[in-house]
Amino acid sequence: MEDEGRRAGTAKVDVPAEPCPSEQGKTFYGVEDVPPVHLCFLFGLQQAILCLGSTLSIPFIISGMICAEDESDVRAKLLSITMFMCGLATVLQSTFGVRLGIVQGGSHTFIAPIVAMMSLSKWSCPHPSGEVSVNETSFAGDKDEAWQLRMREIQGNLILASLTQVILGCTGVMGFFLRFIGPLTIAPTISLIGLSLTGVASAFNTVHWGIASLTFSLIAIFSLFLARIQVPLPSFSMKRKFHMTRFPVFQLLPVIISICIGWFVCYILTITDTFPNDRNAQSYYARTDSRLDVMSGMPWFYIPYPFIFGTPTVSAAGYVGMLAATLSSVVESIGDYFAAAKISHGTPPPPHAINRGLAMEGFCSILSGLVGAGHATTSYSSNIGAIGITKVASRRVFQVAGIILVVGGVVGKIGAVLTLIPDPVIGGILTVVFGMVTMVGISTLQYTDMSSTRNLTIMAIAIILGLMVPQWITQNPNAIQTGHSEFDQVLNVLLGTAMFVGGFLGCLLDNLVPGTSEERGIKKWRESMYDSNGKVIESNVQYDIPYVTKYIRKVECFSFIPICPTFDGMSDNMSCRKRRPRDFDMNLGDKHPNENNEQNDTKL
Repeated sequence: MEDEGRRAGTAKVDVPAEPCPSEQGKTFYGVEDVPPVHLCFLFGLQQAILCLGSTLSIPFIISGMICAEDESDVRAKLLSITMFMCGLATVLQSTFGVRLGIVQGGSHTFIAPIVAMMSLSKWSCPHPSGEVSVNETSFAGDKDEAWQLRMREIQGNLILASLTQVILGCTGVMGFFLRFIGPLTIAPTISLIGLSLTGVASAFNTVHWGIASLTFSLIAIFSLFLARIQVPLPSFSMKRKFHMTRFPVFQLLPVIISICIGWFVCYILTITDTFPNDRNAQSYYARTDSRLDVMSGMPWFYIPYPFIFGTPTVSAAGYVGMLAATLSSVVESIGDYFAAAKISHGTPPPPHAINRGLAMEGFCSILSGLVGAGHATTSYSSNIGAIGITKVASRRVFQVAGIILVVGGVVGKIGAVLTLIPDPVIGGILTVVFGMVTMVGISTLQYTDMSSTRNLTIMAIAIILGLMVPQWITQNPNAIQTGHSEFDQVLNVLLGTAMFVGGFLGCLLDNLVPGTSEERGIKKWRESMYDSNGKVIESNVQYDIPYVTKYIRKVECFSFIPICPTFDGMSDNMSCRKRRPRDFDMNLGDKHPNENNEQNDTKL
């Protein structure tokens, strides 16, 4: 067992398999660390389970919108495609994208434009009597074509909008704006991600508050009171053979243990018929057999492939709606990147990592559209919050989580087993992790002077309006009337997204209201990325592209490509020649990293 643990960025140095906190006692496994294989699987399974509650609800919603709510085989296909694409996107993002511990899941932000699209009269579902709309008369006898036509419209507009996200990432447009982003922008953005998702957790908890309370209480007990207990477990190594070793089980696996206990309690209450057997009852989905139909409907094997439902179609209204959801997702993802780096105790992501992460999300969303998932993929805040509980931020763990999701999508029965977890158990987990995300955002304020009235006022405005405006939009969906329906839809989606409203206001006020760099926290924020000589802090190499970075650093022209590790996002010099470090904007006196500083290539 001792021979298996090895740090990814260190050569010829053995690390004990038993996890040890870092020098600051912050994480057991950092982003670059590689846990033993068996632990990687358990940690990856833990992260995969966390994203299922939110992700797998999307196929059920979309199947209703495309008039296939009664088609169990359609639902099964969509479930398999969703799980497959989330796993593939997770592997690509953690390996080649932003390279942080982030799980990619289905985005609920795109549900709103899909609802708007499918509410048009030409997409109205056939009447129960068998009547069909004008567009469907040519295939009235083909029930599959009826829902596939609607799915192709969703696919086409999703692909087009996601292509826009790829362009935003590859051109460095979003990375350019990072020069205006500081702690007073990041703090409300991340905090509102957690706060705005309380309704999601509450919906799961409402099924049965007792089971939900049991689950999040167990997590609190394991991670707060029992975290330091080293449980003796049997182990094996070539040197010591079979032996006993001590392992902090409750610290590293609180989610899996809590799910197992909550699932077992629900099973007991199910077989004793304590939970009602009526689908219309509130606590029905606390039963462990509430989704057995998914198990029977899922195929053993299902391989998604492009254009499975035909050639996608596009429309102006559909594209505009999807574009609004894409822009909202971009803002949320940037906040997630900073949250993941913060909670992993790493350096903030540099511009090239942000650009590459956004481009990779757009690319994976294009793949989702091609294979018929019907939704984009985006970073999941719940999995980021789990890092703070488990103290496991290893990139390899998230790659394994992605592989588990891919296998669950291809081997349908395996994925179906994971969908059987009762809703209140998932809700209890989400309650804790969403709270953790919120506190990560608030902790970013440590860089700023929080005795400053200026900073307190900016945060107050960003947080309160970030909560109030989306609530008002939800309660008054037709309040915005500019005379252009497409523009109205864009405004509704953006203003209905809490992290966009709060982050935009925080960024705007922070850059408009006078304040020193120390007061704003900009100076400390920049110092966390670069040392006193203007060079990239060594741990920042975790954002380098594996295998090719050392070659990229030898070609100076690559420093102008926004997704390359040598790109700093600040230079306006576009000539292909050797550049010298220069000062940051905002007169901070900090230096840019030395682009010619050779670093060892980051391992996969």
